Amino acid sequence: MKAYDSDIVAWSQEQARLIRAGRFDCLDLEHIAEEIEDVGKSEQREFASRMAVLMGHLLKWQYQRERRGASWEKTIKAQRKELAYNLEETPSLRSKLQDPRWLDMVWARAVALAVTETGLDCFPDSCDWSMDAQVLNPSWRPE
Repeated sequence: MKAYDSDIVAWSQEQARLIRAGRFDCLDLEHIAEEIEDVGKSEQREFASRMAVLMGHLLKWQYQRERRGASWEKTIKAQRKELAYNLEETPSLRSKLQDPRWLDMVWARAVALAVTETGLDCFPDSCDWSMDAQVLNPSWRPE
């Protein structure tokens, strides 16, 4: 299936047309399976990215009290809303919140973001915040 390698948009449109026409014998099943898996991976990457931004801003909130402002507040609020929406639309993502390897990776990204944006290098090596009771809780801020 050369179209997959040369023009994925044309390939995807052709595959959709074949499915709608009931031409299952003509489908590029291997690549369709890969693309379906990639959709799930993309959702997971977005979830991790949003969580890292949220946690990075919570770190900045905790360690740079004198710089707290509306911008950080709005970013924290927006990320929490997006994460809540992601969890509502894709409930299977909730299992990531209990995965130590995933949390470690997200924490490392959050710390890197906080170090880059603050110039500080005093952040903990691991997260001791509760995901539901603290990080995702709209009314919680670290003090």
